[in-house]
Amino acid sequence: MTQKSVSDLRVKILSALSDPTRLELLDFLSAGERCVCEILPAFQRSQSTISKHLNILYEADILERKIDGKRTVYRIKDPQVFDLIRMIDSIALKQISQLAEAGRILEISLNNGR
Repeated sequence: MTQKSVSDLRVKILSALSDPTRLELLDFLSAGERCVCEILPAFQRSQSTISKHLNILYEADILERKIDGKRTVYRIKDPQVFDLIRMIDSIALKQISQLAEAGRILEISLNNGR
């Protein structure tokens, strides 16, 4: 596999994870496989929107799907995706902490100038 191929796969996976609705879908599916008929009522979005997001996650190889008659069932293909999300959450928390600290320093500085 070439470096470009690896980069393309990274971009595909990270792009699939870069949407709040898709992250909510992953969280919903973390409890186990679900039929689309169970997924749709859990979200305040149209059927076409949810289908689009599920397909993006499927195309990125994050979800598996199986069709059982008229039912389409989705499940997480590799639970390691949650390790990645937890790592991103950790980075975001550090950034939020740094911003909060910068805000406190700025507030002290502004109050001392009075």
